[in-house]
Amino acid sequence: MKLIKSLTILSLTGLIFASCGEAKKEEVTEEVVTVEEPAEVIETPNIVGVASGNADFSTLVTAVGAAELVETLSSDGPFTVFAPTNAAFEKLPAGTVETLLKPESKDKLIAVLTYHVVAGKFEAAQVIEAINANNGKFEVATVQGGKITLSLVDGKVVLTDANGGKSIVVIADVAASNGVIHAIDTVVMPK
Repeated sequence: MKLIKSLTILSLTGLIFASCGEAKKEEVTEEVVTVEEPAEVIETPNIVGVASGNADFSTLVTAVGAAELVETLSSDGPFTVFAPTNAAFEKLPAGTVETLLKPESKDKLIAVLTYHVVAGKFEAAQVIEAINANNGKFEVATVQGGKITLSLVDGKVVLTDANGGKSIVVIADVAASNGVIHAIDTVVMPK
């Protein structure tokens, strides 16, 4: 009988210890770690990407492709592009755009397009400051090698090309990763 009592006490003691161990296991709280996902980084596209994303520049984008200037205008730069809108191209004499887009006109097309590009990034405030600091006119050298004269008329930046043709900046400071675009209302032409 003593043996049975001893075994019973040992069994009960074992159960008590076992249940205490389980109780301790239940008391352990789980630590929840939340990992925040990094915010999506949206990069500003380069000049070609910005122009491609705007329907008002579709003629310019087509011309840049035909002239094989996509890689150049996608490079580090920085560049300032005086970008003619589709309406600017429509002001050219009938058939001009079609002729420029032909493979045999590639050199002329490159000359026209690079005449709209200036090395360096010049935002509107800098352009206006340069015009004012130079007695109302500021001449810039284009990537094509020619010059464009910038001036102010009624508070708007006006480009005067080598032939005396004029164009007005209609939208300024369109940011790109490799420079800035200023939309113009007329295609400017080199000599």
